[in-house]
Amino acid sequence: MAERINIMGVPVDMVDYEEALARFKTFVEEDGVSLIVTPNSEIVVNAGKNEELMEAIKQAEMVIPDGIGLVYASKILGHPLRERVTGIDFLGRALAYLAETGKTAFLFGSKPGIAEKAAARMEQAYPGLKIVGTRNGYFKEEEEEGILREINEAAPDLLCVALGSPKQELFVLKYKDRLNAKAAIGIGGSLDVWSGDLKRAPEFYRKHGLEWLYRFIQEPSRYKRMAALPLFMLKVIFSNKSQVTAED
Repeated sequence: MAERINIMGVPVDMVDYEEALARFKTFVEEDGVSLIVTPNSEIVVNAGKNEELMEAIKQAEMVIPDGIGLVYASKILGHPLRERVTGIDFLGRALAYLAETGKTAFLFGSKPGIAEKAAARMEQAYPGLKIVGTRNGYFKEEEEEGILREINEAAPDLLCVALGSPKQELFVLKYKDRLNAKAAIGIGGSLDVWSGDLKRAPEFYRKHGLEWLYRFIQEPSRYKRMAALPLFMLKVIFSNKSQVTAED
């Protein structure tokens, strides 16, 4: 049974890295596609305004607490999460497991050339890892069938979708019944970090939950998105949606 906390209507699994990885290991051995969502405060706020995104999260097989705001919120609501499980660090653990077991991954998203650079660095970091395909995230709706065929022909154990939220979650939800993969995860800007095109926040910022500040220093144009965290915290304080449930 998976224990979940409800934060502003969004279900979040009460897992740590070890538990999240253990569940991932079962996903890649089962039939069908298991969707893994990595929400932060901004995604939770947007889910409250976007019914399709909310539905995608609710249908996900695992929802890991990526944002520090979710950890703070869980404490305010009286059901503290075990720890923050960042999407990029979870991805690293998942890739290491794929390398150890001879399983495969497909990278889909970001600007042209980024996925290829990320793939090369991933395979260098995890000897034995097999990246069986890459595809940039610039496409028109009429190209989606071709992308689906490309992914299905590669038949990856893990499909990494870096289209940004909600596009990445909605793509997987739309084609979930037709994808020839074992697990799919929305990874936002992780490919940009893996490729070396975007520098990840230093450990001090990560340890103290200040990646948002580091990103703002790097990209001041993101100031509107940075407002999501204080807005989220205010909504949590005045929210009464704070129950814990157990689900299969």
